[in-house]
Amino acid sequence: EYTDTKRYLEQQLKEAIAGSDLENQRIDSFHGGMGGEQRRERVKTAFNSDPTQHPLRILIATDAAREGINLQNHCADLFHFDIPWNPSRMEQRNGRIDRKLQREAVVRCYYFVLTQRTEDRVLDVLVAKTATIQRELGSLSPVVEKNIHKYLERGIETANANRLIEQIERVSDLEPERDDLIQGELEVIRPQLQKLQQQQQELEDMLKTSQEWLNLRTEHFREALNVSLEMVGGKPLAPIDSQAAITDLDRARWTLPLGDSPVWEQTLDTLRPSRQKGQKLWEWRKENEIRPVVFRDPGTLDGEVVHLHLEHRLVQRLLSRFRSQGFTHHELSRACVCLTDRAVPQVLILGRLSIYGDRATRLHDEIVVVAADWLSPEARGKGKLRPLSETEKATALELVETSLANPRLRDVPPKLLAQFQVHAVQDVAELLPHLKKRAEELSARAEKKLLDRGQKEAKEMTQLLIEQRDRILEQEAKSKTTQLSLFNLKEQEQLGADIRHWQKRLAQIDRELDSEPQRIEHIYQVKASRIDPVGIVYLYPVSG
Repeated sequence: EYTDTKRYLEQQLKEAIAGSDLENQRIDSFHGGMGGEQRRERVKTAFNSDPTQHPLRILIATDAAREGINLQNHCADLFHFDIPWNPSRMEQRNGRIDRKLQREAVVRCYYFVLTQRTEDRVLDVLVAKTATIQRELGSLSPVVEKNIHKYLERGIETANANRLIEQIERVSDLEPERDDLIQGELEVIRPQLQKLQQQQQELEDMLKTSQEWLNLRTEHFREALNVSLEMVGGKPLAPIDSQAAITDLDRARWTLPLGDSPVWEQTLDTLRPSRQKGQKLWEWRKENEIRPVVFRDPGTLDGEVVHLHLEHRLVQRLLSRFRSQGFTHHELSRACVCLTDRAVPQVLILGRLSIYGDRATRLHDEIVVVAADWLSPEARGKGKLRPLSETEKATALELVETSLANPRLRDVPPKLLAQFQVHAVQDVAELLPHLKKRAEELSARAEKKLLDRGQKEAKEMTQLLIEQRDRILEQEAKSKTTQLSLFNLKEQEQLGADIRHWQKRLAQIDRELDSEPQRIEHIYQVKASRIDPVGIVYLYPVSG
């Protein structure tokens, strides 16, 4: 039946667009048994592509496409040529385009109704009922879905059309003995939805707080990668559109100029489209170029760019080189000289504070900075560099930001670079004790925060387990009062399996209430810490 309908629609639509541009590539179909996962992925990718990049714009799909695929990237119109009698299936169909990352403000789902046809009058009521339940609950109640399916499983006849319409409109009132189950589902769903919304807001707040605390800005992230690229013999990231790199820094597209280095080949493969099953490696690399990168989620399904983030394999490899490049004698890979409009020269030493838990698990990383007004060794005499206050250090860091952002202040004479290269070792040695002292203070502060976090998460885990136990006990109590005669044999067997699983899970929860909070607190216990000098910055007056 579905195959015949699909074939008919293909014929009609091909005739409708005959003679148009790229007519043979405008239409495709999605159905069961279409040649494996590769074929499915090709069709899905083509349909989700930008219309300027691929001509496929009309997709004829059977019920095989009602779940498991996302088609909303460049599609906001869905036509139901026939209506499934199961309202959940219709909801799943609409969900292929009515979902997150949909570009359009309004999604249009159409179905055809012939007022003179009895079946369509029933289906019209079914669609309206589905929309009402979706609006009130967010999804269909399983009991409601089961009832509607039962009423329609024998089809629609002219003689019983009015009765079916009445049953569908009063679906939740037709069987009073099940009304408690339906109402129970409603009461469970609403608090869960509110809790999910609250959790989403909490996660968004946590993300915002983390970003502010880390001060992880796109320009800092990109520049760290650029330095890493230079360390491995590459060139900095290059913007595809120079104007976009200025006006929309987060979503500007950048190319990665690492060339065809075999050392980086496997890592760079993470920037190519997915490899098809059975496709030869050399063939895949030849057919799929390395995609541009962006620094924020593009919010689309195009797959034209790769979002670089801290967990991306390429980023981790580049930054591991950046982190491992410590001080060596007469090397300025981690040393920097900038000019400043301030009259007094300054020096800042940067250290990396690392805190470890059990089995050397890294719990915390932090950059520690000590700043001082700089004097040449001759002017110091027997004295040593003295650290500035925290307020003065903050001002010095602002000067560093200003100098690094200004090309005029980054243009340092080679003679000045050579001078500071000679002094760097002594300056580090004099400021290192102050760096270690500051690291001890920050380590103690971080250890307390980790302890508090462990206790907080342990408490939350206890509460989560208690809530899970209470829900299981509630469901178990309800099952004891359920009239098994209302369920068929398969449903009774499923209920029995549920009860056995609940009892097993309750025993597990009792054990986990003792073990899990302790395990979580143990994770955040500090076992060791260390401070390593990782950089030095000189600020030298333009006036000399």
